[in-house]
Amino acid sequence: MIGRPFRYLAPLLLVALTGGLATLSLFAQPAKRSLNPNERYVKPGVNVQDGDANRNSRLWVLDFKFKDPRLIKVNIPGRGQRVCWYLWYQVINYTGQPRTFIPDFEMYTHDGSQTYPDQVLPAAQAAIQKIEDPTNYYKIKNSVTIASEPIPVSLPKAAPRAVTGVAIWVDPNEPGPDDDEAAKKRKAKLPKLADSNRYSIFVSGLSNGWSITDPIPPSKEPVVRRKTLQLTFKRLGDRFNMKSEEIRFQPPATWIYRGSRLKVTLPKDKGKGKVKDKDKEPAKKDAGP
Repeated sequence: MIGRPFRYLAPLLLVALTGGLATLSLFAQPAKRSLNPNERYVKPGVNVQDGDANRNSRLWVLDFKFKDPRLIKVNIPGRGQRVCWYLWYQVINYTGQPRTFIPDFEMYTHDGSQTYPDQVLPAAQAAIQKIEDPTNYYKIKNSVTIASEPIPVSLPKAAPRAVTGVAIWVDPNEPGPDDDEAAKKRKAKLPKLADSNRYSIFVSGLSNGWSITDPIPPSKEPVVRRKTLQLTFKRLGDRFNMKSEEIRFQPPATWIYRGSRLKVTLPKDKGKGKVKDKDKEPAKKDAGP
């Protein structure tokens, strides 16, 4: 009976040894990016058009963390009680240099074929902050204020220096309190965001990647495509029973090159007044609307 405890000595030594090796290995690796259960992390991804973007400048891409979109009812001045959709997110910069994030968030309904740009709504932002950041620890920014300062550099082995923001959408096709009868009738015929169950959120500004493709007839203007993050979601239920927990992310998150409203001036060949061949790109098909 005296020798029985020694039966467990070898396994304990083995556990202690492997535990020590695991600790050493942990310190040798970059710090893990911890997530809350309701947060999702998107690392920079590649796209076949990155080669075209790299021709223009050194390509960089920011990391992106987000929560599934949520709904909140807010009394917006001049619009009355409205249902706002919002996306809480954080931007992390592992590129080695400070980067200015000038965001462009668009929500696209796949079953309604409608595009909704995000809006800066102080009343909605204040209501969202009471839920997402009641102590003002994260200092949530909107799509304008987040561009006022560059995203600071985060080091691989240190805690990330994330900058927190929120994108907000309100359906412009819903009738407002000041609408006359003609406006109400016109809006009644338009698609509604609440009627959609499948949609994507496109996030531009996370990268300096862009490419130029040939004009899409009948337009004669070349198309600027920016490297864009596409997040796809599905909403369960109907417009009469809308709940935040019924909005579900549909993985994976994808990096695409999507048409932009950005205007650029192409370089011209001196003496001929024509665009150089090397500056022209063949038309390419991207993976989103």
